[in-house]
Amino acid sequence: MFSGAYTALVTPFNRDGSIDFGKFAALIERQAEAGIDGIVPVGTTGESPTLSFAEHEQVVAAAIEAAAGRMQVIAGTGSNATSEAVKLTRHAREAGATATLQVTPYYNKPTQEGLYRHFSEVATIGLPVVLYNVPGRTGREIAIDTVVRLSSVPNIACVKEAGGSVDRVSAILNQCDICVLSGDDPLTLPMMSVGAAGVISVASNVVPEAVVRLTHLASEGNWDEARAVHRQYYRLFCDCFLDTNPLPIKAAMAMAGLMDESYRLPLCPMDDTLKQRLRQTLAAVGVERA
Repeated sequence: MFSGAYTALVTPFNRDGSIDFGKFAALIERQAEAGIDGIVPVGTTGESPTLSFAEHEQVVAAAIEAAAGRMQVIAGTGSNATSEAVKLTRHAREAGATATLQVTPYYNKPTQEGLYRHFSEVATIGLPVVLYNVPGRTGREIAIDTVVRLSSVPNIACVKEAGGSVDRVSAILNQCDICVLSGDDPLTLPMMSVGAAGVISVASNVVPEAVVRLTHLASEGNWDEARAVHRQYYRLFCDCFLDTNPLPIKAAMAMAGLMDESYRLPLCPMDDTLKQRLRQTLAAVGVERA
């Protein structure tokens, strides 16, 4: 069901802190022109923790409308409260999302049994579920044994692996039949080489054509060409995580003239030293101001 390049969309804000829905639609149009396979609104990169529930639903609905059937929409509807995740997922299904991205519940650090019950409950809504393993953000890893258990639950279709481990991809695919998508841009090619189907990318906010080309070449088995794209953009893939996501990617998009750089507290701009490094990286990979 899932393959290729998916962009973990940023959420653009106006200077007063409100959501810039016009710019959001324009960014999605740019993704469509690049041939992106799907978009993922209101994930980590979309600053979901600082969006209200009403805004969350508005952004998902706006993404589906702007996508207009040209790409898949995997709506970020996770929460550390199962009841909230169910509510947001139900809205995404009714709005017409392709699937839901379900982050591991954060801060309350549930047990593996709790994780199994949480994701299983969300799956009853009927929308395909992409599990999101990102222990560096949530404080809890979805154990491989738990992924294996969940792979047998109806509607649980995929796992986004953002734990920095290619070995986990091999271990998962060796034990169960579930789609895996990379959640780490620098590891997309290595993960695809052992069986991942693509990536949910941060870098594709600024270089969507490159990430589409990389994943499609890898899917077709054109490893030499895919490796050339990986090497060309590897520095950018890494520097998208110079600081807390989405600070670097929003800064990069502003440098490329794609949007104004704006965040909601407690997120704030990177320091000038990091910005200078990012600016040099963009120039090195050929990203120019629009």
